[in-house]
Amino acid sequence: MKELTSSDNGILTPVKLGEKIGYGLGDLGFNFYWANISGFLLYFYTDVFGISAAAAGTMFLVTKIVDAFTDPVMGGIADRTRSKWGKYRPYLLLGGLPMAGAAVLTYTTPDLEGGGKLFWAYGTYSFMMLMYTVLSVPYSALSGVITAKSQDRTDLISFRFIAAFTGTTIVNYYTLDLVELLGKGNEALGWQLTMVLYGLLAAVLFAIVMLSTKERIKPPPNQKTNPIGDLKDLLKNKPWLVLFSLALIIMITITMRAGAAIYYIKYYVKEPDLVDDFLTTYGLALAAGAALTPVMTRFMEKKKLLMLLMALTGILSIAFFFIPADAIWLLFTVNILIGLCLGPKSPLAFSMYADTADYTEWKTGRRATAMTFSAAIFSQKLGGALASFAIGAVLASMGYVAKEAQSDASQLGILLTISIIPGIIALLAAYIMRFYTLDQELLAKVQNELKERKAKE
Repeated sequence: MKELTSSDNGILTPVKLGEKIGYGLGDLGFNFYWANISGFLLYFYTDVFGISAAAAGTMFLVTKIVDAFTDPVMGGIADRTRSKWGKYRPYLLLGGLPMAGAAVLTYTTPDLEGGGKLFWAYGTYSFMMLMYTVLSVPYSALSGVITAKSQDRTDLISFRFIAAFTGTTIVNYYTLDLVELLGKGNEALGWQLTMVLYGLLAAVLFAIVMLSTKERIKPPPNQKTNPIGDLKDLLKNKPWLVLFSLALIIMITITMRAGAAIYYIKYYVKEPDLVDDFLTTYGLALAAGAALTPVMTRFMEKKKLLMLLMALTGILSIAFFFIPADAIWLLFTVNILIGLCLGPKSPLAFSMYADTADYTEWKTGRRATAMTFSAAIFSQKLGGALASFAIGAVLASMGYVAKEAQSDASQLGILLTISIIPGIIALLAAYIMRFYTLDQELLAKVQNELKERKAKE
C-alpha cells in the first residue's frame, strides 16, 4: 500500500512561518470588532447610545435567533464555493469593507426617540453580526484545510489567537482614548469614527490572510452532500457536541468578565483612570497564554490541559470576589492569572474543532469543514450574547443607573458578574470536558486511516 508522503497534496507539508503569521493576522482584524463587542458595546448602548441595560441585554440574546440560521447557512455556502482562490479565502477579500460599514452603523447614535433607537440598534447590530458570520466562518474553516497535522494545527491556531489577544489588548488600551481624541468632546461621534478606523485596518488584514495562505485539504472526490446532511453528521459526532457545549460555556465566562470589567473598575473600584490598564494587562495575559499553548500541548494532552486550565480559571474567578476594592495590585495580579489560564482555551478548542472535522470524514466519508466551524462560531456568539444578557439583567435587577454613583446592590451585581458567576461557569466547563472522547490515541488512528484512504484515491 502506498504511504502518503509530505508532498502528497501538500497536506503534510510543514506550515511556514510566513503563512502562520499571515493567517494569524486575520484574528487581529476580527478583534477590532469582537473585543469592542465583548468589552464596550454594552457600555456604549447604556452610557452613550441611551438604552437601558435590560433592553440591550435582551437585544443581544434575541438577535442570536438570526445567527442560529445564518451561521450554518454560511457554512454550507462556503463548503460548496468553487473559485480559483479556493473555498474560503475569497470571502476574506470581499467581505472586509461591508463588515466595516456595518460596524460603523452599529456604533452610530441616530437622532431618534426610544422606540426608534431600539429598532436602529436591533437592525444595525444584526447586520454587523451577519457580516461577521460571512467573514468568520470561512476564516475559521481555513485553519482546517491548511494542514492535516494536529500539532501544526495547534501551532497555526496559536498564532491566530496570539494575534487575537493582541487585537484585544490594542482595543482595550486605545479605544476610550481614540473616542475622546476623534470625538473632541462628542462621545457619540468619537465611537463612530473609531469604528471607521478599526474597520479599515481590519479590511486590510483580511486581504493579507487571503494573499498569504493556501488551501491544501480537499473533500473526498465525488462527495455529494447537502447542508442538512452536514448538520446531521455533526449531531452524530460526540466529540464535536462536547466542544459545541464547551465553547458556549467558556465564551460566557470570557465575555462576562470582559463586559463587566469596565463597570467593575469605574463603579466598584471607583478608579476609572485604571480601566485601560486593567483591560490591557488582561489582554496581554490572554496573548501570553495563547503563545504558550504549543509548548504546553507537547507535555499534556489537549483534553487534560483544557480541563486543568478551566478549573484554575474557576477557582481564581471565585477568589476574585473576596479581594477588597482598594487592593489594586492584588486585583491586577489575580486578573492577569485568569487571563493566562483563559488564553490557551481558544487555540486548544479551535485546533480540536479541526480534529473533529477529520473525525466526521473518518466516520462518514464526507467532509464539511466550514459547517463544523460555523456551528461552533454560533455557539461562541450565543455564549457571548448570554453573557451580555446576564450582565444587563443583573445590573437592571440591582438598580444600575448609567453615569451615576451605584447603590450597594448594584455594586454587588457588578462584582458577581466578574467573579462568582463566571467562576462557577468555568468549573462547569472543566467538568463537561470529561466527556470528550477524541484523545491522542484515537486521533492518531483517525488521521492514519484518512491518509491511507487518500493514498488509494
